[in-house]
Amino acid sequence: MSRKIKLALVYRDMWQSAGKYVPRVDQLVRVAQPIIDMGCFARVETNGGGFEQVNLLFGENPNQAVRKWTQPFNDAGIQTQMLERGLNGIRMSPVSADIRRMMFALKKKQGTDISRSFDGLNNPQNLENSFKFAKEGGMIAQGALSLTFSPLHTIDYYINLADQYIDLGAEEICIKDMAGIGRPVSVGKIVKGIKDRHPNILIQYHGHSTPGFSVASSLEAARAGADIIDVGMQPLSWGTGHADLLTIHAMLKDAGFEVEDINMNAYMEVRRLTQEFMDDFLGYYINPLNRQMNSLLIGPGLPGGMMGSLMADLEKNIRSLNKWMAKNGKPDVSQDDLLIKLFNEVEYVWPQMGYPPLVTPFSQYVKNVALMNVTQMEKGKERWSMIDENTWGMLMGRSGQLLGPLGEDLQALALRQKREPYTGNPQDLYPDELELFAAEMEKNGWDYGEDDEELFELAMHPAQYKDYKSGKAKEKFNADLEERKAKKAQSTGTTATPIPAVTIPTASIPQPRNITVDVDGEKFKVNISYDDAPSGNENNSSSSNSTNQNSSQSSPPPKVDLSSYQTIEAPLEGKFYLTKESSDRPVKIGDIIHEGDTVAYIESMKVINAIAADKSGKIVEITAKHGEDIEEDDVMFKIV
Repeated sequence: MSRKIKLALVYRDMWQSAGKYVPRVDQLVRVAQPIIDMGCFARVETNGGGFEQVNLLFGENPNQAVRKWTQPFNDAGIQTQMLERGLNGIRMSPVSADIRRMMFALKKKQGTDISRSFDGLNNPQNLENSFKFAKEGGMIAQGALSLTFSPLHTIDYYINLADQYIDLGAEEICIKDMAGIGRPVSVGKIVKGIKDRHPNILIQYHGHSTPGFSVASSLEAARAGADIIDVGMQPLSWGTGHADLLTIHAMLKDAGFEVEDINMNAYMEVRRLTQEFMDDFLGYYINPLNRQMNSLLIGPGLPGGMMGSLMADLEKNIRSLNKWMAKNGKPDVSQDDLLIKLFNEVEYVWPQMGYPPLVTPFSQYVKNVALMNVTQMEKGKERWSMIDENTWGMLMGRSGQLLGPLGEDLQALALRQKREPYTGNPQDLYPDELELFAAEMEKNGWDYGEDDEELFELAMHPAQYKDYKSGKAKEKFNADLEERKAKKAQSTGTTATPIPAVTIPTASIPQPRNITVDVDGEKFKVNISYDDAPSGNENNSSSSNSTNQNSSQSSPPPKVDLSSYQTIEAPLEGKFYLTKESSDRPVKIGDIIHEGDTVAYIESMKVINAIAADKSGKIVEITAKHGEDIEEDDVMFKIV
């Protein structure tokens, strides 16, 4: 008698693996019924991962999107599943336990049945709360083994890891082959090993197609006892996404498995609608390279889910790097050249960084370090000269223990920077803070929403939620989309339909101004701001700005000879901050700084980079604006 294999459509991950954004809620609702009508899916991945964050980024309420998107599947009896990141919840950085607990109860109320929980380091300690909170909230707790290929990540390692997850409360196991580099025979042996020990545990295989193994891996997983296989479908299958439904379906049937028939009329409608969503606006964020399979990724093992953001980062970095090359009389570097150098550098740095599984967020950390190494070395600087604070947290054990030791260079660098390893429970570093966000909601007069879902959104994604509430997110997204449409129209000779620009009258807003003051015979250029119009130095409350707010000047200040000034320039583009936390003390005009001192932070490629001074002196001007975008090589500080 043939064994039945179920299929799951990873509709959310199809989009995240192709580009940055997911469809709008009105689009998701339109495609739900045709997906149901296909008749072949037992499960649909509806949300989790970056779903809510990117909803906020284009100005849409993710809570409403989740409720409306999951409802048709709930009504049809198709299970819905989400992806969650353990200690990080559904964001890129750690979150307190009380917010994590709230998430599971809320997502169940919003219509999500299954939580696929993974930890970027496969740390059972970080997933214990995920399994506990998921079951408390009424969800099915699925533990995901983040698959990678290294001398340390053996078949026995994964079988034993599954034992630990099940002991901690996991009700199902997912083989999460996020980069598609799991070797098919090894995938089969892992599944069989788990089934031999836990015959009643449901196993779901999730494999990206990127280097080409996933079709064979799906068959090996099914033969070894897997119960459900994740699939994608056209036009977003293959490439950095997932093996196509039609291919997997035909292969399983030929191998003697029982699978539900596909309603091809419904299939074609889902295919048509998905293409329509791409043509509408999402296609502008999908790099063509992400639609291609690439066996070069067998070596670096970068996951499909991050390739969309990687290509966006690469686009920015190649632009910044070539601007530097031109300024220094060097030839341009092509995107293909930089990509190959990046892949090679990932292969080099990954063992040095302790072999973290290349899954969110640690795949981002490894990629970011590799990309910074490549660009810095192109400029004649040393490897490891730019490591962001998030990555240092991972290296020092603040997300859990790495499987391998750090390389000698990183150990020496940590010692020079007086960084102390952490061996405790990572959750203890992030005390409960839901009450703080509740107080902020009250202060702003914001409604908590159904089941306190708006409070949750602020707590989980503070910066993005505030931009969404202010309208800044939608305005920024529309401007970016308009620019992309215009570029495409220009390249194809068509006419783009402009999005109306939002203009803000400035006549009634007090504007900051500059004056030059003389202190003990030394001239300083000072930014003056008004109480209700923060300047770029709004955090410099103790600077000389406050002492000169009432100064007036009837004519422009005399020009100052800046030839003797030195500058500290931004080493990368991103969003500039004087402090990482609101409680931190920012540097200010008049401060003496020394080479190596941290003087600012730049948020770039989803992480916070501490910016060290490359020279010593006294700060006489802070030219970058706190909280605003900055380009590589822009001047941040002037010093004497």
